[in-house]
Amino acid sequence: MSRFRWPLLAALALLSGCINLAPTYERPQAAVDEQWLPGTAVPNGQAAADISWQQFFTDPRLAHLQALALANNRDLRVATLNIEKAQAQYRIQRAAGLPAIDASVSGSHSRTSGTTSHDYSAQLGLSSYELDLFGRVQNLEDEALEAYLSLAETRRSTQISLVAEVGIAWLTLAADNERLALARQTLVSQQATYDLTQRSHALGGAAGLAVSEAQTTVESAKVDVGVYASQVLQDQNALRLLVGSAIPAQYLPGDSLQSVAMLVQVPGELPSTLLQRRPDVLAAEHTLKSANIDIGAARAAFFPSITLTAGAGSASSSLSSLFSGGSGAWNFAPSISLPIFDAGSHRAALDSAKVARDIEVQTYQKTLETAFSEVADALAVRSTLDQRLAAQLALTKASRTSYELSQALYQGGSQSYLEALVTQRSLYSAEQDLITLRLAEQSNRVTLYKVLGGGWNAN
Repeated sequence: MSRFRWPLLAALALLSGCINLAPTYERPQAAVDEQWLPGTAVPNGQAAADISWQQFFTDPRLAHLQALALANNRDLRVATLNIEKAQAQYRIQRAAGLPAIDASVSGSHSRTSGTTSHDYSAQLGLSSYELDLFGRVQNLEDEALEAYLSLAETRRSTQISLVAEVGIAWLTLAADNERLALARQTLVSQQATYDLTQRSHALGGAAGLAVSEAQTTVESAKVDVGVYASQVLQDQNALRLLVGSAIPAQYLPGDSLQSVAMLVQVPGELPSTLLQRRPDVLAAEHTLKSANIDIGAARAAFFPSITLTAGAGSASSSLSSLFSGGSGAWNFAPSISLPIFDAGSHRAALDSAKVARDIEVQTYQKTLETAFSEVADALAVRSTLDQRLAAQLALTKASRTSYELSQALYQGGSQSYLEALVTQRSLYSAEQDLITLRLAEQSNRVTLYKVLGGGWNAN
């Protein structure tokens, strides 16, 4: 009779997963424009998401530190471990949808009223296999897969954020190095002017006011040197924390932003649909899919569940004849569970799953809208940077010319030191502002590259 039981079992197993009660997934629409700017021109036919970070960050010193950060950063390690955990949970859930077969050998001995009996058995069995008639087990497996994929995208988002943060920290250090060098040059220049003014005053050629004004410029320059020296040390500490290890001196930037290799220009005229490729947006969508699938599992709880337990083997009162003819044994124990009254527990679970799905819809839309806003902000800054840089360069050049002419007039006795000091301060301020603007331009490229979700063709 057992030869009919196993085909029946196989036929029942084929019925598994015939019905899936999860609602059909449809990607929600977010209230964002189709484009930020007119046109869709992309240099070399590449979108930002197709440009690896090694291609974008062209300075080899910076690229080396970014690689170190990807290997050592604690946040990225945690994100990686979370992925491994989710992957293991997915494998567990996937295994639940497959029959579990085990083998057992047992023996028992008893003595009653002077009679000793022995029983031996060997069995290969199917233990508690649920026929997935309404897709509950499959939905739970798919839900675990979406959770895993969401964490994988979260790790990718963490990675591109880390690469961008290291880039901005490194560029900031370069800018502060340049500010410190400028402050030191100004201090040397002002100290020489102060010394010269003191000697002139001692000989009766300069007023006491000129000496005092010269001294204020020296002390002001000393303050700036101290401020920027402290800022450089803080920049190095921040960079070291991001990288996760000590930084060899040869990988630090020089004393000028202009010594840094320019970053690749990121196109700004791109369709907003590109944001659907951003890792954080993809992560939110996978979480939404998981919540959508969970509704199917909650619906399946309303229907009967069938569990199969079966086994086949041999049994004998003698160990020597355990596998001899006529010792065959089998068992087949299907069970069915039908929910009748649960005080509304299943309905509440389904309602909860639907609300959770609705929450994730809102989260997905908010994530997409935030991504759009971030890109729009970065493009708003980008739209005026070239004009501002050109104007600042012209202002710095004019300030230098004014300072040189003023110095010549002062040294020739045609102008007071106070008038020369005004032009010197104007030049110093213009040079500092130029450094700040150059840093803003480079940082904006990094920010735009990050918010467009670039850099996933290479790790």
